[in-house]
Amino acid sequence: MPTDLIRYDLLAQDALRGVVRRVLTDAVREGLPGDHHFYITFDTRAPGVRLSNRMREKYPQEMTVVLQHQFWDLAVTDHTFEVGLSFGGIPERLLVPFESIKGFFDPSVQFGLQFEVAGTEPEAAATAPKEFVVPAEPPAAEAVAKPRGAARGAASEPEEAGPKPEAEVKADAAPQGGAEVVSLDKFRKK
Repeated sequence: MPTDLIRYDLLAQDALRGVVRRVLTDAVREGLPGDHHFYITFDTRAPGVRLSNRMREKYPQEMTVVLQHQFWDLAVTDHTFEVGLSFGGIPERLLVPFESIKGFFDPSVQFGLQFEVAGTEPEAAATAPKEFVVPAEPPAAEAVAKPRGAARGAASEPEEAGPKPEAEVKADAAPQGGAEVVSLDKFRKK
């Protein structure tokens, strides 16, 4: 197999991260349109991720946040987004580099993107089709965060015991009926 010296895989990942950046930038300017809301999963170990020690201990590998009804001070730069959320009644400020994002999903239109974070997955996995676990519905009301002050958006802690390894999430998805495993091929034009 020839060596890809251009690294199309990295260029494509960067372009798709641009979609996330654009959607969040639009949300800063105009709010969330209609029923749109976002599940964003990121690698908490990635360089540049800033979160409290409490959250880093609870989510040592990856974390998923939901931007829906209750969030504040969303700010987007070329390389990061920053947002205020509340977890268990405690306000937190997260800084997330776009390069640390592993997944983005808007359940209102069943649109999802899956990313590889440099240094976290084997190189051979770059050519394998990716699957994205699609949440069937937003987290239960008690899991939705309560921020200080009025704002638009939401944060949640979808898993009380911390993140599960990817294999466990996929294994749990089918029996519980709470999520569906979808191949990214479903979103590609044929």
